[in-house]
Amino acid sequence: MSTEKPQIEKENEVDVLTQGEREHKIILFNDDINTFDHVIKTLVDYCDHTYEQAEQCAYIVHYTGKCTVKTGSYDELEPICLLLLGAQLSAEIH
Repeated sequence: MSTEKPQIEKENEVDVLTQGEREHKIILFNDDINTFDHVIKTLVDYCDHTYEQAEQCAYIVHYTGKCTVKTGSYDELEPICLLLLGAQLSAEIH
């Protein structure tokens, strides 16, 4: 019979993040309704993008169908996402 103690692996702290600590993101989806100018202005106004960042996001959404436009906690992103939806953009928090 062995006198060695069994090895117990500790969980990595990164693996034990709670849902509240997890980073979320707002995904903006393409639509056939909004103009580039409206999307760009809305991203500048509500997501604190520079004009260039907003323009790049608008082109990514146009050509790929979606783009992450903001990351952060759910509580931080929810009011921003509601503003985007209120501006008739198609967005979700993931």
